[in-house]
Amino acid sequence: MSHPLLAGFPVVVEVPIQWGDMDAYGHVNNTVFFRLFESARIAYLEECGFIETYERDGVGAILHSTDCRFRRPLRYPDTALVGARALDIQSDRFTMGYIIVSRAQEAVAALGSGVIVSFDYGQEGKTPLPDVVRAGIRDIEQRTAPDD
Repeated sequence: MSHPLLAGFPVVVEVPIQWGDMDAYGHVNNTVFFRLFESARIAYLEECGFIETYERDGVGAILHSTDCRFRRPLRYPDTALVGARALDIQSDRFTMGYIIVSRAQEAVAALGSGVIVSFDYGQEGKTPLPDVVRAGIRDIEQRTAPDD
């Protein structure tokens, strides 16, 4: 999904804004922005192989922390374009960057990030990022490399 504001975000999901997403002030409630980030995060985790390692080995992702910088209100009707990318990869975690673009406003509605930790659900503790996930992240991020 090509949009100039999404440059550098290799994984993008399109999410329609629902009437019920709005609050008493007539704009999308702030908690919905985190659900939008989650939609992009899950798409990224599926693509990099983390969902598969969880199903096969019990090693998956767990959200350590997340934040959001609200830039513009969203309202119904609209469609959010939500991008995700890896910003920093460490031995047992990586940081994701998020962007929400309002299609109706043609503007950035929010920016955010989240720290995703590799978690062994059987042992109930963090564990190194699986090699297949690390390779999946590298493959995804190469799609936005400058020499594309």
